[in-house]
Amino acid sequence: MKLHYQTLGNGQPLIILHGLFGTLENWGSQIKTLSESFNVIAVDLRNHGRSPHSDEMNYSVMADDVIELMDDLGLKTAKLMGHSMGGKVAMQMALNHAERIQQLIIVDIAPVHYERHHDDVLKGLNTLDLPNIKSRSDADASLAHFISDIGVRAFLLKNLYRNSEKQFAWRMNLPVLTQQYDEISKAPTALAGAQFTKDTLFIKGANSDYLIAEYQAAIMGFFPKASFKIIQGAGHWPHAEKAVAFSRMVMSFLSKQ
Repeated sequence: MKLHYQTLGNGQPLIILHGLFGTLENWGSQIKTLSESFNVIAVDLRNHGRSPHSDEMNYSVMADDVIELMDDLGLKTAKLMGHSMGGKVAMQMALNHAERIQQLIIVDIAPVHYERHHDDVLKGLNTLDLPNIKSRSDADASLAHFISDIGVRAFLLKNLYRNSEKQFAWRMNLPVLTQQYDEISKAPTALAGAQFTKDTLFIKGANSDYLIAEYQAAIMGFFPKASFKIIQGAGHWPHAEKAVAFSRMVMSFLSKQ
């Protein structure tokens, strides 16, 4: 699995991972800001963006994908940040390969199983009649029957592109994401007693319910040196919604080493 990635900047390596239905482009402004201090490596995870597709989709193989990328780049260690699904991949990497990770930042997700909450999204995406879609506005209008939030629709439609036949198609592997959604909902796994004992920061969007107080015990069980920060006025995408506050928070944490 040779993941698609982009690099920018110099200094210590900082790997950044996106969430479900996302791509490395979701980190655009943060990549630019953080690259002033770090060698930022933004990654498309398997079945997303321009990375290869695969029928296998779980956190163990996704973590190994990024470790393979580190090996290909000659990186013995790196700082690591992941959002949502990418945060679970990052946690899995830290638990399986602690020696490869210097510091860990997890954005608005916990190491727990989440109940299904993307069924409307999946139904909308799978109902979209791509061969007969003539424009992005047509696609948006179709999705609006299932997804009321215009921002969420815009985020999802970033996955659309025109193929060699000039028809709209998905860059993401929608059939596998649909089939493996329950796997994606699961918590990262670890051997009994496994912990990541280096500095870890969990960042929560104040208006999001992905990272709540009742998950703290699970977090501390795996990440005993975890600290927590809340970004006011932000939901599940604090790195985009409150970009300046987010980058300052990240830089403050990463400057510890």
